[in-house]
Amino acid sequence: MRDRNPAIVTKIREISRYGNITLTVSPEKLQEAGFEPADIILVKIGSHEMEMPVGTCYNDADSGEPVCSLFTDPEGGEGWVVLAVNAGNMAAEMEIARIIDTGRQTGYKLVWEDGIDCEAPVSLSIVQKQGFIDEYRMHQAGGTRTNKRADYAALSDEEFANFREIETAGIAPGILFRSSSPVNPALNRNKEADEALKRAGIRTVLNLTDSEERMKRYEGYSLSGYAKCDIAALNMGMDFFAEEFQKKLAEGFRFLASHDGPYLIHCNEGKDRAGFAAAILESLMGADLNGIIADYMLSFVNYYGIMPGSDQYRMISAGNIEASLARAFGTGMKSGDGECLSECAEKYLRKAGMKKTEIRLLKARLG
Repeated sequence: MRDRNPAIVTKIREISRYGNITLTVSPEKLQEAGFEPADIILVKIGSHEMEMPVGTCYNDADSGEPVCSLFTDPEGGEGWVVLAVNAGNMAAEMEIARIIDTGRQTGYKLVWEDGIDCEAPVSLSIVQKQGFIDEYRMHQAGGTRTNKRADYAALSDEEFANFREIETAGIAPGILFRSSSPVNPALNRNKEADEALKRAGIRTVLNLTDSEERMKRYEGYSLSGYAKCDIAALNMGMDFFAEEFQKKLAEGFRFLASHDGPYLIHCNEGKDRAGFAAAILESLMGADLNGIIADYMLSFVNYYGIMPGSDQYRMISAGNIEASLARAFGTGMKSGDGECLSECAEKYLRKAGMKKTEIRLLKARLG
């Protein structure tokens, strides 16, 4: 049964380069109007509409699914409301605007669809109170992620930086690593990540999140060990299934194949884009699903303390990396299917534009 609630009408504050839509209304105003996490709401922008749950982070929805996230300001400010697709592009999904990469300092520009601009009214109304409650509870991380080193006293510096070697089947020891950003200070993990990079002897880096210009503007970049590496700055969005994302991922893997290791793959947190890219390489090299899941979920152990065997662990795995690989490969998966995953990964990379010779060279580099 759908609840009848009056709509809140607001506007678009901004659209990020990943297609996330930030609204002018505050979380507090929505909550005063009766909106709560786990409610299912209807969002209308012009003639476009979409149902989605209310949550508090993007991972409250499965990979590829929409969510209206109520973010609090850690400094005690007003907070913000963001319409997003977990590992996707909300502006594109709702056909609101296209994101064009400019390659300049601003990084991108918006091309609004017909009849839509930043003054277009955005209507939010409740469809079902607490209609997402079971899924919401399962998606909750069970802990709060902060950017304070002191809050992670039980973790090593490498674990705090989400830096680790990828050790799944088929990949040679000491050749492939993943991490949070060693140069972006936003998460307060860059120094630990940079030190770990130097200890591992990293020579080649895939930066999935920055343009070259943005990367080099970070404070301390020129003095970092990171800056001495061969780096491909790919400036990738969050929509794993967009043609542009797949094209850039293929470009990055060609870069790995043409440069010497050890290799590092990172985005900002080293969790989502880096997790997906790592899973494609692990699949290609013959890892089974259990090994891929274990590596992927270490990010949630490091950031949120989500432990193997918990309900949250299983839900996050199923709703994120398992769902993403199944969609990328167009097939259901099960544990122990390393050979099948390798074939699927090769087909995926061929579709993304890599040649067979390039894939063979990539496999030789990693193996």
